[in-house]
Amino acid sequence: MALANFDLTGRVAILIGAGRGIGRTLALGLAEAGADMVICARTVEELESLAEEIRAMGRRVLVQRVDVTNISDIEALRDATLKEFGKIDILVNNAGMNINEPALEVTEEHWDRILDTNLKGLFFSCQIIGRVMVEQRYGKIINVSSTFGLVGYEKRAAYAASKGGVSQLTKVLAIEWSKYNVNVNAIAPTATETPMNKALFADPVWREEVLRRIPAGRFCTPEDLVGPVVFLASDAARFVHGVTLPVDGGWTAW
Repeated sequence: MALANFDLTGRVAILIGAGRGIGRTLALGLAEAGADMVICARTVEELESLAEEIRAMGRRVLVQRVDVTNISDIEALRDATLKEFGKIDILVNNAGMNINEPALEVTEEHWDRILDTNLKGLFFSCQIIGRVMVEQRYGKIINVSSTFGLVGYEKRAAYAASKGGVSQLTKVLAIEWSKYNVNVNAIAPTATETPMNKALFADPVWREEVLRRIPAGRFCTPEDLVGPVVFLASDAARFVHGVTLPVDGGWTAW
């Protein structure tokens, strides 16, 4: 297969949850692969330096405030992207949150916050942007699931439920939209060290326990996710539909 199939030049990519950590790294990776970018977060101030880096690559970039729990924000994102670029080729759903607590202590408020962000918000992002892709008969959607959407882990009841839902939703959308030349897939990272979970990674007991489950012997990094996402966003993955790709150092191989 020609390497040109991995080239994203001329594509327009939306990345929701681009402010820091995984999202920021993925945005830079997609831009490096050639895509013009629409970068989104709940706070646009954290996107300013990222936008500058993307422009320095010679790519066009649009900054948009998006809270995925507010459907009108997603609709505004769609409208702004179409006004600026005239099309939407790629959508990466990276917005997410977690509250670690035993199942017996999960409150309704916490459950709703996690599911509303990780699953409900992701679904309506897929629906609203996916409708554009279905109409234009082309699109690539990459949802960020998790290893904990594939295997269980303590103190992750709501999070694992939400990410398991993401993987199942990915399958359903692939079944419905593949005939329109829209690829819907997901990635499932294992524990990834980012500024947001710095405190968790500072716990030596937790680090040792998790590392014992990863055959590769190290944690995931945001950079480990760039290749899989660029692949799924490219025409090299044109016959890949409904897959949740573990990027987990072998955790789910046990």
